[in-house]
Amino acid sequence: MCGRTACTLAPDEVSRACSYRNRGGRRRQPRWRDGDADKYRPSYNKSPQSMSPVLVSQRHFDKSAPVDECVLASMRWGLIPAWFKENDPSKMQYSTSNCRSENILEKKSYKDPLLKGQRCVIMADGFYEWQRNGKEKQPFFIYFAQKKGPSQEKKEDQHDLMSPTCLKENSEMRDFSSGPSEGSEAPAEWTGWRLLTMAGVFDCWTPPGGGEPLYTYSVITVNASPTLQSIHGRMPAILDGEEEVRRWLDFGEVKSLDAIKLLQSKDILTFHPVSSFVNNSRNNSPECLRPVDLNSKKELKATASRKMMMSWLSSSSPSKRKEPDTNETKEEQDHNAKTQNKPVGGLQLWLQGANKKPRTK
Repeated sequence: MCGRTACTLAPDEVSRACSYRNRGGRRRQPRWRDGDADKYRPSYNKSPQSMSPVLVSQRHFDKSAPVDECVLASMRWGLIPAWFKENDPSKMQYSTSNCRSENILEKKSYKDPLLKGQRCVIMADGFYEWQRNGKEKQPFFIYFAQKKGPSQEKKEDQHDLMSPTCLKENSEMRDFSSGPSEGSEAPAEWTGWRLLTMAGVFDCWTPPGGGEPLYTYSVITVNASPTLQSIHGRMPAILDGEEEVRRWLDFGEVKSLDAIKLLQSKDILTFHPVSSFVNNSRNNSPECLRPVDLNSKKELKATASRKMMMSWLSSSSPSKRKEPDTNETKEEQDHNAKTQNKPVGGLQLWLQGANKKPRTK
């Protein structure tokens, strides 16, 4: 299953991280659907019913657009079928945050949008999963293993993976200052955090009494890979690489029954344990992602992928990031504002405190 994710990049960073090649091999940078960049809020702890960045074929919104051109949209997590008759989507009687790949053609809620080509890719830094150990449940953060950028491969110090200074210099050599115009090529290849690409289906529901259409999605799940089986028996269906993403979204070239073949358990993810702080969906701070040592409860020694995460985010410009989304009440927000600094987005606060003694609960 997949019940919690994190996506901490600002809207313009999500767009750059989603650059892709179309059928003709041209690299493109997807624009946000009109108004949707403002609906998305970066968050360390996204739960169902929150808005997430989703990559889809532009043809779903513009019938004259090439089917292999992509656009970013903000969609609500938890699919509301187009045929749902109630006026309030919260009256759904069952959970649709996840959809089992084995049953996708058996349940009308998922079969209808799948056969209409309504396939999407949910973008996230990674997702959380809980390992049950007796009465205790240990959370883990799961994500793509991160690699060095091309300019870092020949560095003499192979142990200092993507240091903040090197990564900052690497980013400054690329012109990301201006956003993409519609139909333009992406200015350069993204060298920051590699976002997780999870397969999903989406639908568009309009209240029976009239109103603004609501776009919602479900994350498709498969049996867990060997690496993740000890944590949980299910995992999101991961699309590995640009070609799989392209084929999943290109409903003009790749029909539904062929697309389903992409939904396989892939042993390509890495993970680290995090604190139970993430258990409460109201908690939305870098503490959710901080690695912990399950034996000593001290901060976990960084692996190559964790170093990449820390280096990239610590060198990012916080001015480009929106504040993380929060479910706190006004009273809680007022209290927190008095006791801590304003959050700066990304994983910045976690990284700034990476060398400090972590808080204990």
